[in-house]
Amino acid sequence: MRSSRRKARALAFQVLFEVDCTHHDMESVLRHVLEDARLEPPLEDFVRKLTQGVRARQEEIDRLVHRFAPAWPVMQLAPVDRSILRIAIFEILFDNETPPKAAINEAVEMAKLFGSETSSKFVNGVLGSLMAEREKTTLVSA
Repeated sequence: MRSSRRKARALAFQVLFEVDCTHHDMESVLRHVLEDARLEPPLEDFVRKLTQGVRARQEEIDRLVHRFAPAWPVMQLAPVDRSILRIAIFEILFDNETPPKAAINEAVEMAKLFGSETSSKFVNGVLGSLMAEREKTTLVSA
């Protein structure tokens, strides 16, 4: 199941990355990606939940990215890093289905696979700072 969810996360990343870079309609991109992937319904639902959840909370997530990576304006981050961070922050703070450490590990692995030489360290640092702050206080109001 873990590798299946990893594949689903990679597909969600693909959708969010394309939408971020090209400004294509998310529902069209999502539909196309899911048609090609032919996932089992629970994994398809997971991809939908990640992509739609990130889009619904993107402004809030981007504020958090800026807060924990203040030297980098969110829109100047590498699109790969930005998309991976958005998924991980959504999973950690809003989804509550994936344990935070697992979400961080998955994000770091995606950064190694899709990002630059420094992406995994950057993603891990931002998410580590978010988790340290989360342990001290509530980041997001309910």
